[in-house]
Order: sequence, then C-alpha cells, then structure tokens
Amino acid sequence: MMKENQLRGARTNKLIMILLIIGCVTIFFPLYMAVIIAFKQPSEMTNDIAGALAFPSHWSFDNFRQAMEVTDFWNSLGNSLLITVVTVVLSVLVCGLASYAIGRSMLNNRKFKWIYFYIVSGMFVPFAILMMPLVKQTAHMGLGNRAGVIVLYLVFYMPMNVLLYSGYLKNIPEALEEAADIDGASTWTTYWRVVFPMMKPMHATVAILTALGTWNDVMTPLVIMSGTGQNTLPLAQLNFQTQFGTNYNLAFASYILALIPIMIFYMICQKQILNGVANGAVKG
Repeated sequence: MMKENQLRGARTNKLIMILLIIGCVTIFFPLYMAVIIAFKQPSEMTNDIAGALAFPSHWSFDNFRQAMEVTDFWNSLGNSLLITVVTVVLSVLVCGLASYAIGRSMLNNRKFKWIYFYIVSGMFVPFAILMMPLVKQTAHMGLGNRAGVIVLYLVFYMPMNVLLYSGYLKNIPEALEEAADIDGASTWTTYWRVVFPMMKPMHATVAILTALGTWNDVMTPLVIMSGTGQNTLPLAQLNFQTQFGTNYNLAFASYILALIPIMIFYMICQKQILNGVANGAVKG
C-alpha cells in the first residue's frame, strides 16, 4: 500500500514538474524573443527560426534610444507614474477606510450590507457600457485630463479593493479595537493606529493589483485624454503601433521600455503581495 502511494506521489511530482517546465518555457520564450529582437538591427531579421533565435551580431541600444524619442518616453513615463502612484495611494487610503466602515458595520446594520453588495456589484459592469457617458460627463465637469483619469480609476477599482479589504478585515480580531476603545481612543484613531498598520499585506496586494491595472490600461486614457496632447506609456505604445507597426526591432524596444518600471515595482512588492495572498485575501 505504501509503495503504491509512493508511486502515485512520484507520478504526480513528475506531472507537476513537466507542467512547470512547460509554463516556464511558455513565459520565457516570448520574453527572450522580445529582448533579442529589440537589440537587433533590421538587417539582421530573418524568416528562419535559427536566425530569429540567434543573438545579435552587435549589441546596441540604438533601438531603445530611437523608441524613446518616437514615443516621447519621458513625458509618457511621467504621466503614467503620476496617474499610477496617485491612484494607488488614493485606493489604499479611500478603499481601506471605506472597507473598514462597511465591514465592521454590516454585521449589525443591514444597510451597510446592501451598500457592500452595491459597491462590489460594480465589478460586473463592462467598461464599454460606461465609456460614452463617461466621456461626456468628464468633459462637462472639466475632467478630460489626468485628474479625470485618476478619479475614474479610483471608482473602477473600488469594487475589487473593497472586496479584498473586507475579506482581510475578518483576520483582524475586534478585541484589539475594543481594547483601544477602553483606552479612550476614538474610532478614527483606532483605525489609523491599530487597524491600518495591521493591513500592510493587503495594502501591498491592493497596491500591486491597482498599479498593474492602471499602468497597463489604454482604454481609459484614450477616451478621456484624447486630443489633450498628453499620453501615458500604453497610449504612446498604441500611437506607436499605427506608425511603426512593421518595424519590429523598434516596436519590441519600446515594449521593453514600458515593461521595465512595472517589473521593478513588482519585484519590490513581491514579498508583501505573496503574504497578502497567503493570509487569505478573501474569506467567507
């Protein structure tokens, strides 16, 4: 019996290992191709597989320099960083506070439960349905700029963030808040001094998910900031494709430039987001 279990375990481990290898190759191969092509010159591009996989004869950053000029990289990067950072900070502050108010109140008050369901239901509304009304509304309110994009991102990601925060709050004992209340702390002080620091793993999870969604989104800046002369990196990439779609060396160089900042951000926050997921982001 034990031998049979060991054999089954060995087979399972082999299957898992094979799947992991396939997954790694699936992820690594396109990234490898993008890097190799980005450093090659157009004259080195060939149609055969061996030529495509071969290293460039001369490693040069010329494609990257040209891509930075064509996409107005630094201005686009500044807009993306500004929008992403402000959206992340506001999401952590606003959504965390709203989730605390709703999560601690909906067990005793039915109204807060309906408010929770109403906010979370926003996850199921397609952006395409809201696109045209939002364009008109933001134009009337004078928010057809970066500020308008930030406000929309805050609203778009609120359902998911409230869901995550509300689930994580169940891991924090209410006895800590009761102890703070006995010591004379107000609800406001209790949240910022006791609850907020204890939600650090979830802050990191919300931050990384919001940052990834905000950084990679092209549709919202396209419909809101169109005609303002301001681009985010994804929007600059979209405009780039229409002009230089056949210049693969330049295109892949620009894609890697847009990928680097968010990869750095993820590497910094990797430990925190894994802790947030491991601690049970969404429970009951």
